Amino acid sequence: MIFSRRAVMRHGARMGALAAATTLAACTVTTSGSTTTVTLDVAKVRAYGQAGLNAAATVMDFLAPLPGLAPYVAGIRTACAGLSGALGAFSAAVGPALAVSYDDATWKTLVNSILSDMGAVSSAIAAAIQGGGSTFSASVGADATTALNALDTLINLFSGVLGLAGAALTPGQPRMTERQALKILGVG
Repeated sequence: MIFSRRAVMRHGARMGALAAATTLAACTVTTSGSTTTVTLDVAKVRAYGQAGLNAAATVMDFLAPLPGLAPYVAGIRTACAGLSGALGAFSAAVGPALAVSYDDATWKTLVNSILSDMGAVSSAIAAAIQGGGSTFSASVGADATTALNALDTLINLFSGVLGLAGAALTPGQPRMTERQALKILGVG
């Protein structure tokens, strides 16, 4: 389910001061001898993917009344199709399981696809924000940037726990907790 911009951003306005990023609650890391195993919480992986779709819906809602920005809407829709497909493949494969081992090649491929597609959504949103520039009101620009920052926070947290390089935080980008990011994007 994708939430409207108003529903998603309603919580963002009350966020207040942003704290430093927290560790990803979507996994456990265990070490036995020289073997480290990363186990992912299936619900959390799905929530992260849904947050990416919600961020895209928020920004597309901002772009809708601006016909000159239609190419950005198309780019975001394409990225969303990839993310939606990756989430569908993950859900079909995981079935009723509550957790999966990221160390398994199949799960690693499926999870990396979600993460990659979240990055594509982030890039498409960033391009739309930059392309929209002065056509956005100050509040719309700030709300779109907040949605992007929340998505990038989740990408960084997700990437970090998997031992991957995540989306780079832009200078001056607020750092927020996982909980704050999910709440801003209507998932938490």
